[in-house]
Formats: sequence, structure tokens, C-alpha cells
Amino acid sequence: MNNSINREIHELMALVSQRVILPRFQNLRTGEINEKAANDLVTVVDHEAEAMLAEGLARIDGSIAIVGEEAAHDDPAILRHLSADCWIVDPIDGTHNFAHGKPPFGIIIAQASEGECQAGWIYDCLSGRFCHAHRGGGAFLNGEPVSARTTGENPPVAAISRLFLSDEQCATVDAHLAPFYRLVDIPRCAAEQYPRLALGQNDVSSFQRTLAWDHAAGVLWLNEAGGKAARFDGSAYRVDEQNKPGLIGASSPALWDQFAERALGL
Repeated sequence: MNNSINREIHELMALVSQRVILPRFQNLRTGEINEKAANDLVTVVDHEAEAMLAEGLARIDGSIAIVGEEAAHDDPAILRHLSADCWIVDPIDGTHNFAHGKPPFGIIIAQASEGECQAGWIYDCLSGRFCHAHRGGGAFLNGEPVSARTTGENPPVAAISRLFLSDEQCATVDAHLAPFYRLVDIPRCAAEQYPRLALGQNDVSSFQRTLAWDHAAGVLWLNEAGGKAARFDGSAYRVDEQNKPGLIGASSPALWDQFAERALGL
């Protein structure tokens, strides 16, 4: 069953990328880009891609609800489905990059039940990289099992998102984290950040905003790969607690523990 679903979802993601997303990359008009909120863009392509993904997922399993990022923005009542059985869809993760004509960006789909992510799929539109995981079934990269590995650097490499941090939280980063890590820029794309944590490019990353369409699939994939993604207090990430701030992902449990201890105050 998992192999069949993986194949169908991989094909759906690739099709939406080829037919809807890539033809508009670096080909958007000004009026096709809008701001939903500060630091949060949406394009006409997000809506078109989400509609096609929703149609495809309904064909795969129409018995469960679909929680799409753009649909939920238009109708927040849709978020109630996050506590039941649902598909979770981010039609273009990294919209800010896509809207500015640069990589990375991708498609993220998750399947959740009673607030817990059961399966996740992450597709890089430009490279075709396909990550997937099922709870208890391991993590896979382009169909092959993958195990998280650290960068091996000393100090470890940390990608810390400051987009939604307060001035006080940014001061905590500078005082308690910067001296112990090599800080690098975030890609503004969870579909890129989670693979970086497992593939030896970054050791640890922290997020303040933890929306389900951004994080559900990546958290599951990283944990199944042997890394660790969890709330700052160590509790498991739940898709129906997306207004709860704070999330850490790391390439190993040891690096997660070390970072969490130093990050008190974020």
C-alpha cells in the first residue's frame, strides 16, 4: 500500500510541478504576487497548484479532508480537520523564493490522523529530489533509505530563522547560540531545510512559526531518518498545534539536546 501511494503522490507532485509551477517560474507578472501578511507572499500559481493537488489527492483517497495552505487562509474553519484524518498541502513551499525568481522551492504533502503526521512527501521542483517517510517505516530519498548524518564540522552548522523572532529572542541567538555555532542563512523553504539537516549540510535549525503545511512532513522524515525534530521542551510536534511556537530540528539527538539547552529563551 505504501509503495502504491508513494508512487501516485510522486507522480502527482511531478505533474503539478511540470504543468503549473515551472512554466511560471521567473515568469510572473507583478499583479500575480500578493502579500498575505508581513513576510508571507502568495502567487496565483500557489492557488492553481493547490487546486490540482487537491483534485489528485481526492482521487487517491477522497475519504479524508484536505487542508491546503491557501484554502485554510481563505477559510480558517478548514483547520478543524487537522485534529482528524486529513491531507495537508503546501502547494509551493518557498513562495518568497519562487516569487522572486530564485530557488529553492518545492511541494509538501502530509497525511495526518488525530493530530499526528503518519506520512509525508517533499518534492523539489527544480531538481526532482523526492523525500518520503511513513511513521515507523524509515525515511527515503529518491526511493532509497536514508540515514541522517551530521556535517562533521566544529563548531556545528546552525540555520536559525529570525523572521518571526522578537528583538529579545534575536538577542538570545546572538548571546547564547552564535558563539557555539557557525550560523548560516536559512533557505526560506522547509522543503529544503529538512533535507539539509539529514544530508550533512546543516546540523541544527530552529523555527518560531510551525504551520502544519510547512513542517509536518519534514518533522516526520527527519525523525524517521534518525535525526530529531521536536518542540523546544522535547515534546512531539502535532499538526493540530500549529499556533504553538517553537521547533528544533537536528541531524542527531545529541546535537538537538545541546542546542535546546543553549536556546532557552527562544
